[in-house]
Amino acid sequence: MHRNYLQDKLAQHQPIDANEADMLAQIIDFVAQHDNCFERSLSIGHITGSAWIIDQERTHVLLTHHRKLDRWLQLGGHSDGEANTLEVALREGLEESGLQDLHAVSDSIFDVDVHLIPARGDEPAHNHYDVRFLLEANRHAPLSISSESKDLAWVDLNETHTLSGDESIQRMVAKSHALA
Repeated sequence: MHRNYLQDKLAQHQPIDANEADMLAQIIDFVAQHDNCFERSLSIGHITGSAWIIDQERTHVLLTHHRKLDRWLQLGGHSDGEANTLEVALREGLEESGLQDLHAVSDSIFDVDVHLIPARGDEPAHNHYDVRFLLEANRHAPLSISSESKDLAWVDLNETHTLSGDESIQRMVAKSHALA
């Protein structure tokens, strides 16, 4: 299953625009070139898994105020050797929110993104090749803020721009609206 699972999922993903299509091509190429693409030790970059968590009414998304990056983002993190990126997204969603009843809306990739992580300490700047899945949870369930976050918030999809104008966040908002 090592890279085959992700390669199959990437081949099936339909990007929403030219920018996402370019990033999809970058991720496909990166995975093909690096057998160790799931390892954080690959210093040029690595595969990460993210959770775009919407509520059951599909009106709100759960965002985290990332402690290190000081930005509002979707939840997610490093694969740390796990080749099943959906499992990574589920694990990270649970760890970073405390939501116990978190499930995938689909096992298909929801979105992809490639973004540069700035150098920090002895860690050089590197790319996160982020594979994102659509997850669903009860907006009224208790949340638990992890040490990786400054805060968590359920944000109305129509108000996400007040916390993050990030192009990839707004792209996922547009995809979320299309689900309704």
